[in-house]
Amino acid sequence: MRVITCLLLFTSSLFAENRKPNFVFILADDLGIMDMSCEGSTLHETPHIDRIAHEGMRFTEGYSTCQVCSPSRASIMTGKYPVRHGVTDWIGAPVGLAWKRNDKVLPSEYKKHLGHEETTLAEALALGGYKTFFAGKWHLGDKGSHPEDHGFQINKGGHRKGSPPGGFFAPYNNPKLEDGPAGESLPIRLAEETATFIRANKAQPFLAFLSFYSVHAPIQTTPALWRKYRDKAQQEPHQGERFLLDRTKLVRQVQDCPIYAGMMEAMDDAVGIVLKQLDDLELAENTVVIFTSDNGGVSSGDAFATSCLPLRGGKGRQWEGGIKQPYYIKAPGLTKSQSTSATPVTGTDFYPTMLDLAGLPLLPAQHVDGLSLVPLIHGKEIADRALFWHYPHYGNQGGEPSAIIRKGDWKLIHYYEDGRDELYQLSQDIGEQNDLAARNPELAQTLRTELNTWLKATEALIPQQDQRYNPVAKKKYQEDSIKQQQSRLEKAHARYLEPDYVPNKNWWGSKLIRDESE
Repeated sequence: MRVITCLLLFTSSLFAENRKPNFVFILADDLGIMDMSCEGSTLHETPHIDRIAHEGMRFTEGYSTCQVCSPSRASIMTGKYPVRHGVTDWIGAPVGLAWKRNDKVLPSEYKKHLGHEETTLAEALALGGYKTFFAGKWHLGDKGSHPEDHGFQINKGGHRKGSPPGGFFAPYNNPKLEDGPAGESLPIRLAEETATFIRANKAQPFLAFLSFYSVHAPIQTTPALWRKYRDKAQQEPHQGERFLLDRTKLVRQVQDCPIYAGMMEAMDDAVGIVLKQLDDLELAENTVVIFTSDNGGVSSGDAFATSCLPLRGGKGRQWEGGIKQPYYIKAPGLTKSQSTSATPVTGTDFYPTMLDLAGLPLLPAQHVDGLSLVPLIHGKEIADRALFWHYPHYGNQGGEPSAIIRKGDWKLIHYYEDGRDELYQLSQDIGEQNDLAARNPELAQTLRTELNTWLKATEALIPQQDQRYNPVAKKKYQEDSIKQQQSRLEKAHARYLEPDYVPNKNWWGSKLIRDESE
């Protein structure tokens, strides 16, 4: 951790009782922007998450800094794009010649843990007098690089793994979280741990970082929630195929998975527990609540559990479905109910925004890629800028190695496999169906030049050609695997909606009850 020598000045008059504001940062895992009812989902019910959006500012053009988890999480912690902090893929992904798939390029090297040279958001707030707490998914390093090694004084559940090792019901098999009663819900437990921390620290400024493992695979729910959403989905049953091919992978076309919908409700109930605790302690008027996701919803790969339409793609992919996120900031006394901002913002902006709201000096050498959003919260403007992405890897969900620039209304995607560019005008084509690069060659070249300049300035690692690549074998493999996968997926997801569906004898452990005599 860098030593911060600047004087910490506290200017908290914008909040109640002239005290520095508390922060509750809620980070969902693999949650697509279209998964909330406030964003248009007609199946999922998310009243507590919706409350944050309705009572705060909803950024309609909010982004994560990557289409997969570890890089975007590191960006929140550092205020830097992945290309600068070095974690450009999910930690654990193979690179170089260890990549065993038959693909055109070799995924670039990346850093396997959050760097200790960084002054994290938690460290900066702790130095400013904040008590810091982390609960849930970390996935930013193994032993020596856990939350408690990066500024969080309390850690409940954060370790190296990106998915819950024991699933979503106790026993959790998590070295950083004691087991509750058998069958206990993981998101509810994480929320209760967060609420306990808030109660214990109500008299001092705090950062409570609630990082859900939900709604990452494996998808698991209770019989009651499955039944509720099975019945709801069947009120207007989907007609036709659920999965259609988009370039490299099948993509889910409809939200009708009752298991995933049950997970959404469980996570939303957990959010409600934390919000209620703030209300009960009369802390809500002095607490900034932030809600976002680390990457888009899983419409391809993993459990194929949700649809991101009308956005194209999803987790792991370079289109809007992979990088556009729910992005809500509720700052009492500053944000007005039902307020929105259409200014493009990204995951690096949380760091300086929170320091600014806390009345602490900004650290521009640290959060070099972030801007404070406080002017937007006040209804003003921030300087125009381009947003950038660099993902020199293959997403397990069909994503292609690429770099992206968004500037104003335009988005250019540069592909590392063959050097081609795609150009989209997002206001006219939110689904990215009309590539305008050939019709606007000068604009495409201007954006490409700016993107190249940024890549050079940040010393981005560019994937190299894989000499083992066999295009004939690749084409045959894709054709065969997609055909087999489509049949399997259609049958499996139709089965979820059948009235006699039973996944296993105890519904992933949700029906287990610990013998209290043990």
